[in-house]
Amino acid sequence: MSRCRFGTVITASLVVGVLAGCSNTAAQQRESGQLTVFAAASLSAPFTRLAEDFEAANPGTAVRLNVAGSADLAAQILAGAPVDVFASADEANMAKVVDGGLTAGEPRDIATNTLTIAVPKGNPAGITGFADLAGAGVQVVVCAVQVPCGAAAAELEEAAGLRLSPVSEETSVTGVLGKVASGEADAGLVYVTDVLAAGESVQEVPFPEAQQAVNRYPLVQLAGPADADLAAAFVRFIRGAEGQAALEEAGFGAP
Repeated sequence: MSRCRFGTVITASLVVGVLAGCSNTAAQQRESGQLTVFAAASLSAPFTRLAEDFEAANPGTAVRLNVAGSADLAAQILAGAPVDVFASADEANMAKVVDGGLTAGEPRDIATNTLTIAVPKGNPAGITGFADLAGAGVQVVVCAVQVPCGAAAAELEEAAGLRLSPVSEETSVTGVLGKVASGEADAGLVYVTDVLAAGESVQEVPFPEAQQAVNRYPLVQLAGPADADLAAAFVRFIRGAEGQAALEEAGFGAP
């Protein structure tokens, strides 16, 4: 029997837990009205809100939101995790799921995002732009290259002709932001939306080069869910006016 491990799971009622040891037969055991949505970590805030709104509009529905790095989510899906809807922070990890024959229909972009520099409150290292991240002694944290935010960072390094020497490579933007907010790093490369959601715990240092690596967020319904109609309705909801308004409010760009 194949096994898989989930990352952090957030239900629409904001209960946080960990799902572990799921089998590839779990999809057949799910009750009608239960919807499992895998979403990139940077989508956590708007998708949590939208999951609540979707439940309110569809009484009896329970949305289970699994938020993690897109690479981890794609790997879990390919390993047999029972998932109804997948929202990736890049096209590369979505392509893995599509190529695995696990989708129902074609993915469509729902948003865009760009990187920015997050620094601890007060910006003690005096970071002013992207080039400063390559300075001697600067402790910078980035996402691992297999994660969308890490791939975007590598693309920016190449375009700018810079070589960063990160002190840590995280599996999601959440990890990067946490190390910056705690003062463990002088700076970190995260999405614009992450800095906005972090409030006063960090400061932003925008840099124009970020526009050279724009991340696109595709969304797709997966094949064989417990309730295909419900999954299709959730996809329409995210792509519709309310979903797009929530993403825009969270700082995402138009698809």
